[in-house]
Amino acid sequence: MKVVIIGGVAGGMSAATRLRRLREDAEIVVYEKGPYVSFANCGLPYFIGGVIDKKESLLLQTPESLWNRFRLDVRVNTEVTKIDRANKTITAVNTETGEQQEDYDYIIISPGANPRKLPIEGIERAVVLKDVEDSVRIKEMVDAGEIKSAAILGAGFIGVELAENLVHRGVKTTLVEFRDHILPQFDLEMIEPFQAHLNKNGVEIAVSAETESIDDHSLTLKDGRVIDADLVVSSVGVVADSKLAELAGLEMGSAGGIKVDENLRTSDPNIFAVGDAVEKQSLITDQPQMIWLANLANRHGRLVADVIAGETEPARRSIGTGIIGAFGMAAALTGITEGLAQRMGIDYQAIHLHPGSHAGYYPGSERISLKVLFEPKTGKLLGAQSVGKDGADKRIDIIATAIYAGLSVNDLMNLELAYSPQFGSAKDAINHAGYVGNNVLENKSPNVHWNQLDEEIGRGVKILDVRTQAEFDRGHIPGAILAPVDQLRDQLDELVGNEYVVHCAVGQRAHTAIQILASKGIKAKNLSGGYTTWKFAQDALARNEV
Repeated sequence: MKVVIIGGVAGGMSAATRLRRLREDAEIVVYEKGPYVSFANCGLPYFIGGVIDKKESLLLQTPESLWNRFRLDVRVNTEVTKIDRANKTITAVNTETGEQQEDYDYIIISPGANPRKLPIEGIERAVVLKDVEDSVRIKEMVDAGEIKSAAILGAGFIGVELAENLVHRGVKTTLVEFRDHILPQFDLEMIEPFQAHLNKNGVEIAVSAETESIDDHSLTLKDGRVIDADLVVSSVGVVADSKLAELAGLEMGSAGGIKVDENLRTSDPNIFAVGDAVEKQSLITDQPQMIWLANLANRHGRLVADVIAGETEPARRSIGTGIIGAFGMAAALTGITEGLAQRMGIDYQAIHLHPGSHAGYYPGSERISLKVLFEPKTGKLLGAQSVGKDGADKRIDIIATAIYAGLSVNDLMNLELAYSPQFGSAKDAINHAGYVGNNVLENKSPNVHWNQLDEEIGRGVKILDVRTQAEFDRGHIPGAILAPVDQLRDQLDELVGNEYVVHCAVGQRAHTAIQILASKGIKAKNLSGGYTTWKFAQDALARNEV
């Protein structure tokens, strides 16, 4: 058996090493068009920032090490330019030796993705961060003192990580994002505390910002703003590197990647594809989508090796779980967001809550902002977002596992999680999400979201603030009526005759207030996430006012 693998890094090298473990007799040839066949591309921003101090730390394997351990024939600096499916051969071009041909029994395509290009005047001045050479080039400029200011076009995961690391190096850095908030994978109100944290630590943010042109030391936006930029990095997302597959006549999918079946087989039964160039099937939406995650590429590379070796198992559908950290704060998500649910017409219910990372009486507890989506009839979990300085990663991993298992928001109430005051609470944030979700699901505490308030007010509903006078004085929703929950029973007669949206700081006192109001027949709904979520949303919207 002869297997040709086109592209290394996560998917290709996982397939190659797994196949060798399963089939010692297989001939395995790996082509990589760059100089490095196996490197940690997720570590590139941290090499620029000096967190990873040596380039060699990014290089996971070399052609020599792969030959010694796995007897893999790895050919770097060699680009496959053609697949002849009829004759089962490939044509490749080496930068030094020229053109070569190779026959195959099976091909595994793992080309990854390419940076998206924008039609901007002066875009040729911008650099990208895709591979080790890119990171070395940027780091050398910073080391030499050539870079005093930088603008990063696109505030996705790589853009934000690079911004953090450039600021660590003393570079004045601005994130330029044409959408209304950074990290557009998240919902607007959820990512605001992370945006504010970046600002606090020196990262400038320009949202709803379109770039007009790039000059030698600046970047001009279409609204007239000029941003200092000795360095401009284009980080506006990626597109599947599917050119070779298209030239070979392989079928492309509706989401923009190579179409594969449940065993990662393309429209040619002898050709498989894995990694960022390939469509994944969503567990939540049941639709194909592009998910750019190294863990999926690794997993699918292993699966393809199993299939070729005769140990067939279908690929599991993808959830889409990710996390980013900067300056000690993390933002994580899994499943679908509210924005995606709305775009796809998926029926959902959402809750917001802001519990502590561990028991409040134990020093060091930090607030976690958590948003959970679930089906309004069954409670089946659809997605979640989590932002905080401590514990955001743990909670999103639990919910990702729950989604994989098909659990409902009610099941979160009953999960038995490790508890000690320094690690969690007797009522963990996850259990708390279950209680809040159950109250909504069972209509014990129907909720209203921050972006529905105007509609509620428009139909005559009053806003009832049940926080303390001191909290109210520090900031409140315009037009809100103050009725602290501890004195609410004494004010019930004054409140009869109206319908209310009730809120406290995060929602817990409001839930109690709603039960008190119900005793007098007063209709009320809880403002999801309370004043905290509402304020995050207002702060995020204010960023878009130039």
